[in-house]
Amino acid sequence: MERKAAQPTLMDGYVADLGDPKMAAKLDQLDQMIPWQKLASPIRATYDNDSEQGGRPNVAVVVMLKIVMLQKWFSLSDEAMEGMLLDRISFRRFVGLSMHEGTVDSTTLVKFRNRLREHCLMDVFFDQVVTHLRDKGLIVQEGTLVDATIIEAPRGRTTEDGLGHTKDKSASYTKKNDKSYHGYKAHIATDAKGMITDYIYDTAKVHDSIHIDALIENEKDAVFADSAYMNKKRKARLQKDGIFCGIIERRVRGQTELTAEQKTHNRLCASFRAYVEHPFAWIKNTGELRRARYRGLTRNAIDFALNAIAYNFRRSLSLTT
Repeated sequence: MERKAAQPTLMDGYVADLGDPKMAAKLDQLDQMIPWQKLASPIRATYDNDSEQGGRPNVAVVVMLKIVMLQKWFSLSDEAMEGMLLDRISFRRFVGLSMHEGTVDSTTLVKFRNRLREHCLMDVFFDQVVTHLRDKGLIVQEGTLVDATIIEAPRGRTTEDGLGHTKDKSASYTKKNDKSYHGYKAHIATDAKGMITDYIYDTAKVHDSIHIDALIENEKDAVFADSAYMNKKRKARLQKDGIFCGIIERRVRGQTELTAEQKTHNRLCASFRAYVEHPFAWIKNTGELRRARYRGLTRNAIDFALNAIAYNFRRSLSLTT
C-alpha cells in the first residue's frame, strides 16, 4: 500500500509563490507531459506489503519516479537529492511533497533502484517510455542511428593486506586511439531527432559492431553509423532488404584511398549521423555520467537506462516548445 499524498497546509499556501518561476514552469511542463501513473503501474505491482496488517505504507511510486528523474536531470547523488528535497521548494512541489511531510532519504532511493533490478523492470520501464513518446509523435520512423560510448570505471587498487583488489571485476579493458580504457560500453539506437529508441549496456571489450544488428532489428528504412560498423555482409543484407545503408565507408585492404562516390556518401551520411552524438553529450556532460557510478554490469546498466529516459524526456520538451 502506498502513502497517500498529504493535504496542502497553511504553510504550503504561504510558499506557493516562492521559488524560481522559470524552474517551476519547466518542471510543470515535464510533469504534464510524462504519464507518471502509467509508468508506475508495473513497479507498483511488485509491492506486496499490507499496511492494514501492520506494514508501513510505501512512498508512492510516482513520487519515487519523479525523484529519480530529478536526480538525472540535475546530476544529483542520493545524498544530494535528499538535501535538495529538504531545501528546494520547486523540487518538493514537483514530486508532490507538502512542506510538513518528511523527506525521502537516500536509503529509500537505493532500495527503489534495487527493486527495479531485482524484478527486472528496467527494460519494461524504458520500453513504456519509448512507446509513449512514439505515440505522441516525438519519435519518428525515418531511420535508425547507432553509436557506442565508453563509460570508464575505476581501475581499483590492491587492498592493504595485499591479498585482494578493489577493481570492478565486471568491467573490462579496451583501446581507442591507442589509449587504454577500463569500464563499460553503452550502445544506443536513436531516431533522426536523436531520441534514444533502444540501448544495450555491455562490458568495454565488446566491439561496437557486435550489437548493431540487435539495435536495428526492426528498422525498415535506413541505418546510419560510423565506419566501425561497416562490413560487406551487413551492407549487402541491408541493401537486399531495401534499407538504405548509411554506414560510413572505409578503405579495404589494397585500397589506397576512398573513391569519389564513397567520399560523397560519407559526407552526406556524417551530417545526418551527428544526431546520435547528442544523447551521449547530454548524458556525459549534463548528466555527468563520465564514469560508472556502481560496481557490476547490471547496476550500471540500470543507471545508464535511467539517464537515457531522463534525456528522452528533456529532449521531448525541446521538441515541443
